[in-house]
Amino acid sequence: MRVRITFAKQGALRYVGHLDLHRLWERAMRRANLPLAYSQGFHPQPKISLAAALPLGFSSRAEVMDVRLNEDIQPGEISARLKDNLPPDIQIVEVKAVEENLPALQTQTLSASYDVHLTEPVPGSELKRGVEALMNSEALIRERRSKTYDLRPLIEMISVIAQADGTAWLKMTLAAREGATGRPEEVLSALGIEPETARVERTRLIFK
Repeated sequence: MRVRITFAKQGALRYVGHLDLHRLWERAMRRANLPLAYSQGFHPQPKISLAAALPLGFSSRAEVMDVRLNEDIQPGEISARLKDNLPPDIQIVEVKAVEENLPALQTQTLSASYDVHLTEPVPGSELKRGVEALMNSEALIRERRSKTYDLRPLIEMISVIAQADGTAWLKMTLAAREGATGRPEEVLSALGIEPETARVERTRLIFK
């Protein structure tokens, strides 16, 4: 049985990395007595796959994970068992059965949407000018892991959301394909905003 779980990751768990999150889910499923399926070979691994790694420090309302079970269990029962064995900062949004032969989640992920709130307020008019200039750029050459790349094609959308006090925050949708991932902190840097002064939350993963 292949089960797709959508969940939120909040609070202190924003600082739990991808591999530790994987282990957290494995432990929770074992405690919930769910019959995990394992890979073959000398080092069997549970068949758990997360759609897209969430950068450290980001919260999320829309993480997606597939897990294989050796028995068919109703999604509602899976959800109930897990809720009793997960930390409070992980909240299950949806559990559903999906077809066994669907492609791997990682290969189906196209984009990710984020809400970005600035802890050091920027005037909305200034932020809007910066976003317009960025979106009108033909190229935004950046460096990641000592390699240069063009950030501009990875930015699908940015909206400036004005507040009553004259400040604003951002909504952005960035490419999240294998080998072509836009990162919110790099967009902020391109706007001249220190990434450390922003709270970023992933709100949606978009699939093929």
